[in-house]
Amino acid sequence: MRKLCFVLVTTVLVGSLSAQTRPTSSVRYKWHDEAGLLHYSDSLSAEAMKQGYDLVNDRGLVIQHVSRQLNPQQRAAADKLAAEQAATRRAEQERADADAQMLSAYPDEKSYRTSQQQVLQGADRQIQTTRLNLRSQEQALANLLSRAAEDERSKNSVPKFLTDGIARQRDVVTGQRNLLKHQQTERAQTVLDQARELSRYRRLKAAQSNPQE
Repeated sequence: MRKLCFVLVTTVLVGSLSAQTRPTSSVRYKWHDEAGLLHYSDSLSAEAMKQGYDLVNDRGLVIQHVSRQLNPQQRAAADKLAAEQAATRRAEQERADADAQMLSAYPDEKSYRTSQQQVLQGADRQIQTTRLNLRSQEQALANLLSRAAEDERSKNSVPKFLTDGIARQRDVVTGQRNLLKHQQTERAQTVLDQARELSRYRRLKAAQSNPQE
């Protein structure tokens, strides 16, 4: 009788241990429907694939997330958003690289301001050159107009080559005036840009000197 009881107890213990050590690797699917209600299932439904779902193990832990299916319009919008975000990240990285290069190239504000002044001096030289060219072209136009006026005072018709030459010269003068205006506008914008960049340089230098702030 004792032997029989021992066998029964041993069998129960072994069975219990086997049940505890038996691997349980069941995976279930969890998702929310269009109304926001949570669902669980042992098989993957069409609605779960449409809404997106999580794979959960027997302890309820999410082991993988699968995003919802997108129609062509939603996919295009998602791709556009991803491209915009990537472009923003690239721009931020390029800006950070440019800031690091600027701090390396100009260790102090004096050297930075000197570089800015050199840019303005270059713009001033271009403007001065254009002014000189404009004066020369205006003088050439004045000479042509003077010749045409002499013909008219002499009661002679103005030759076609002279009329054509005046028209061409007017175009040259107009082009030089437009160029001068454009260069002056660019210089004014450069001054504004340099003021902003100098402020940024100062902030970066302050952050570099006080990294804890």
